[in-house]
Amino acid sequence: MTFTGLVGTVCMFPLRAIINTCVALRIHPNVLTIVGVAINIGAAWALAVDRFLLAGVIMIVANIFDFIDGKVAHLTDTASRFGAFWDSTMDRFSDLALLLGLIYLYAELGRTDYVMVAALTLTFSIMTSYARARAESLIEKCKVGFMERPERIVLFMIGAFTDRMAGVLWVILTLSVVTVANRIHYTYLALANRPMPSGSNALTAAFWRAFFWRDPRTTVPYDLWVIAILAFVWLVPPDWLADPTASGLGVWALLGF
Repeated sequence: MTFTGLVGTVCMFPLRAIINTCVALRIHPNVLTIVGVAINIGAAWALAVDRFLLAGVIMIVANIFDFIDGKVAHLTDTASRFGAFWDSTMDRFSDLALLLGLIYLYAELGRTDYVMVAALTLTFSIMTSYARARAESLIEKCKVGFMERPERIVLFMIGAFTDRMAGVLWVILTLSVVTVANRIHYTYLALANRPMPSGSNALTAAFWRAFFWRDPRTTVPYDLWVIAILAFVWLVPPDWLADPTASGLGVWALLGF
């Protein structure tokens, strides 16, 4: 079992009890979805007023609802095409709310640099989902790229609990840009009936495997990416990233900005 697989298995124990309770009470999954969005708006408010620890706790609660709605729909036989559309649309509202909370915070702090970083993160987070949705109206499947919504949400919670949101934003932004590029490239190749890139030697093969991400979750390559991301967020000093909540000059001052 991989590290991420173990975490998922442990987390499923309390979630099963919550799912069974919702099934017993016959709570409609669409209700669970909207409750999750409402709670995430509370997390956005906590981020906006610089209460990151509270935001992290609220995000955990919100994403319990976000996770269980599909499971409850399956168990109660209430899954529908509208339910899938509703869930996907509400997820976008949740994503927008969290990033708008950060944009408000950085604007209040007078950090126009991080207003732009958060705004670009918002843009490419939405484009990640849009690129897949639009691609799958043309091809059968476009599930490529590392930075999908579950990864973004977990990173947001890590940033909130560790107060290292600057590093988290840079990771989400960078990998979201790569993910959008992956999906555009993949769709082009699929529509043109061209082979997927693989590389002619070990070095180029490793590059394409890392850049053009297709490994599923709970695999060893996925775990390695997760460990690298967590190490970056935790080990890189906040001042080097010009964390808006950190003291010191930061990298921007060193660069003359």
